[in-house]
Amino acid sequence: MWNEQEYVERAVAFGQRACDQLLAAGDIGDYELIIVNDASTDRTPELADALAAADPRIRVIHHPQNRKLGGSMKTGFAAATGDLVLYTDADLPFDMAELIRAVRLMREYDADLVSAYRFDRTGEGSLRAIYTFAYNALVKMLFGVRIRDINFAFKLCRRRIFDHIELRSEGSFVDAELVIRAQRLGFEILQFGVDYFPRTRGESTLSQPSVIIKILREMRMLRKDLDRITPIADRTG
Repeated sequence: MWNEQEYVERAVAFGQRACDQLLAAGDIGDYELIIVNDASTDRTPELADALAAADPRIRVIHHPQNRKLGGSMKTGFAAATGDLVLYTDADLPFDMAELIRAVRLMREYDADLVSAYRFDRTGEGSLRAIYTFAYNALVKMLFGVRIRDINFAFKLCRRRIFDHIELRSEGSFVDAELVIRAQRLGFEILQFGVDYFPRTRGESTLSQPSVIIKILREMRMLRKDLDRITPIADRTG
């Protein structure tokens, strides 16, 4: 979260509700909610710490310097202790109840990573939709990954994949890097569609020119690294 004072309490409440349902159904044995505060300058740190003080299942990690999306995701993945790890943004782009379906699909299809895609993207605006279409097409062409919505902030992962994947991207390319490395290593990836709810508070920074330039640079770096990525013999280990 970066300057998400208007979202942090809502996002955590949605996460708690979904996880409590999974717990009640016996689909999980316990859960933790990790908030990565990416050097926010508003009340996000204060609100996040208050949530953690009220619930031992909530943990907060504060970045002393802003590390953008990639740095925040890497911090969260490294801190996670459960067998299943969900990454998402603070602006609630989907109904958190979809997590229940994702856990079931992961179990029934023996997937290692479940990646959601948006049914309808018109709410994010035409320019952003064009950017996203071009980006997905470029990733497919360069890396052979056929994911419909590779940068959507819904990735449910088995914790064990991070024993083999070392993410290097600091920017918004980290979503694609995760999927590309997972596929190259031989992990099973499953996709499913969800309804999309565009941000109603604050502003997204993902279409800024500096963000796009960083994505292209990190994309080039991964291309150079691909030859050193070979499938693992046993994806369950």
